[in-house]
Amino acid sequence: MKIRHLRHATFHLHIHGLTLLVDPVLGPAEGMTPIDNSPNQRRNPLVELPINAGEVMRVDGCLVTHMHRDHFDSVAGELLPKTLPVFCQPEDLDKLKQLGFEDVQAVNPSITWQEITITRTGGQHGTGEIARKMAPVSGYVLKAAGEPTLYIAGDTIWCPEVAEALAVHNPEVVVLNGGAARFNQGDPITMGTQDIYQVCRHAPAAKIIVMHMEAINHCLLTRAELKEFLCQEGLDNRVRVPDDGQWLDC
Repeated sequence: MKIRHLRHATFHLHIHGLTLLVDPVLGPAEGMTPIDNSPNQRRNPLVELPINAGEVMRVDGCLVTHMHRDHFDSVAGELLPKTLPVFCQPEDLDKLKQLGFEDVQAVNPSITWQEITITRTGGQHGTGEIARKMAPVSGYVLKAAGEPTLYIAGDTIWCPEVAEALAVHNPEVVVLNGGAARFNQGDPITMGTQDIYQVCRHAPAAKIIVMHMEAINHCLLTRAELKEFLCQEGLDNRVRVPDDGQWLDC
């Protein structure tokens, strides 16, 4: 298994001889308006993709955790081949079909594609009323013969659903969305340092990869801040914080 972090939550997953594109945001830097009601008003994405969109799209399938525009943008809807297999949460099935995608499969609770089993998990995209407004979101566990079990948590904070996914599936590799994204009111809606710490505690044998930083205006936790925290907690040898474009062997 290999993972190439591209930008924000967008990455390539090479598994069982196939490549999946996860949460494609393919537009140019500053091509989208800022996330409203957030601490700064910089246009999104904050940075360019590290490779051109054509190379990003050389894949066998696409996995969409949820349809917020920082996880599936209008450019992805225009550029991705409409025959590409796309896997999503049930709530997003019709949205993707309306965009013209012909092979959309809702994961509820599991499907098998090309000998890869994909299982949907839950999460909480924030707390209280904000979490209710931001729902639904999903994570996914992928399993294939000869590959480590992978858990993609999606846009969530530390919550009972994440704890359950770790306990039930015992993943060997965990991808987390960091950044401590937030609005002007309320608590963060994606993982901050303490959320990541809890995942480390509850999955002590797993390799952990943290993405979702320094690319969207409401994500305030930086890579440098997270790395400093990990060093202080003695977790820097277990948690990887990849640069844009970096390949990781899992």
